[in-house]
Amino acid sequence: MRIDSLVIFENEDLVAINKPSGLLSIPDRHDNELEAVSTLLKKHYGQIFTVHRLDRDTSGLIVFAKHEAAHKYMSQLFESRDVEKYYLGLVNGEFVEPKGSVNAPIMDHPVQKGKMVTNAKGRPSLTDYEVQEAFGLFSLVKMRIHTGRTHQIRVHMKHLGHPIVVDELYGSKKPVLLSDIKKKFKLGKHTEEERPLLNRLALHAFQLKFTNEKGELVTLEAPLPKDMQAVLQQLRKHKK
Repeated sequence: MRIDSLVIFENEDLVAINKPSGLLSIPDRHDNELEAVSTLLKKHYGQIFTVHRLDRDTSGLIVFAKHEAAHKYMSQLFESRDVEKYYLGLVNGEFVEPKGSVNAPIMDHPVQKGKMVTNAKGRPSLTDYEVQEAFGLFSLVKMRIHTGRTHQIRVHMKHLGHPIVVDELYGSKKPVLLSDIKKKFKLGKHTEEERPLLNRLALHAFQLKFTNEKGELVTLEAPLPKDMQAVLQQLRKHKK
């Protein structure tokens, strides 16, 4: 994979990447064979510093620092929650309230390793959400996270009863098919099986806003990947 095809912003301090779903942010302790964004960047730049991470299955915007001073500055911004983090997600169903906040603490699942749950004993977790488009079966939602808990959006959307589409851990791993969306869908003559429009977690880190060291407001945006765009295109086309 060529790293320059993923770069969406770069200056002397930072490089911002539009990470594909399925690619790790940093190497996994348990599986060093899998490719990671930080490894690809190190090959390209020689030196790179990790500022924050995205889940492997989440696509979208991730920022790395090019030197220690930038790393220190950006890490402090993230720690003090002075970075606005926005996501776009396709969720199951339609909301009664088109906008709101989920203020539900999150902790490790007591039995299932690697899974999180909402629980009063958990760490404070806050997510704002606003429906952008509703399609009956699915909704496109913009979310802002104020805290950075593991799987926060996925857990909070499940908490609301609207899990992220194709979320094996918190919802269903069923892919999105055109036959789900198009009423009179027919398979092609020579096609035995329908190919999914989307068969990965429908969550995308869309936008970051922060003030840089010069006091300038920086807004970075990662366009939606083609698979999510394809689903939205079909949903809009066949909307009742």
